[in-house]
Amino acid sequence: MDKTDSRHGHGHRHRLRQRFIKSSLDGFHDYEAVELLLTYAIPRIDVKPIAKEMLRRCGGLKGIFETDTKELASIPGVGENCAFLFSLVKGIGEACMTEHGAKTGTVRSAKDVVEYIGALGAAEPSTRFMAVYMNSKNEILGSETISEGSMCASVVSSRKVIENAFKHNARSIIFVHVTASGKEEPTDGERELVKALEEAASAVDIVVHDHIIASRSSYISARDLGWIKGGRD
Repeated sequence: MDKTDSRHGHGHRHRLRQRFIKSSLDGFHDYEAVELLLTYAIPRIDVKPIAKEMLRRCGGLKGIFETDTKELASIPGVGENCAFLFSLVKGIGEACMTEHGAKTGTVRSAKDVVEYIGALGAAEPSTRFMAVYMNSKNEILGSETISEGSMCASVVSSRKVIENAFKHNARSIIFVHVTASGKEEPTDGERELVKALEEAASAVDIVVHDHIIASRSSYISARDLGWIKGGRD
């Protein structure tokens, strides 16, 4: 690259950074956002073609951050340093979202709910069936233990669940079956129970987002497994 091209490249990078400082990513094309990140890992050369190729191969901006680091590094012009940078940005973003959710009581994942009720890491977990009630923004309004004991999932009252939802003025619910058995799997009739609860809630315009089965060490999500619709996000 000659001096003229070098000056032009430096000016372009400076303009991208100033645009971001002034108005964040408003008005940025996806390739410009990727290009801006690349400027911090690749000096001097024009990185716009690399940014566009990354978007093409990964299927868009979200795809870049979901692509395996090794695969990302294999794209011509990217390399390990760039791939690491994108992985780092993704990791920091996820950590910020998790911290924000914990502080505000906003649910973004099944893990948020499990941590909220304190099932993971409990010294002596007790078997119980709980409902976590939320507003339309998925902010937690409160939780209730609906039933306790080894047969808790078989004695859950739809009426009690809905009455508690009205008490909390909830728009959505996530059910949590905390099990002391150490096995994250539905008990006999549990899938049918959750389907009935989902139908009862739907009848009064309340969304059931998920049903989680949690032990001391792990959990599973009925939504992730596909046996509950999960409502809207």
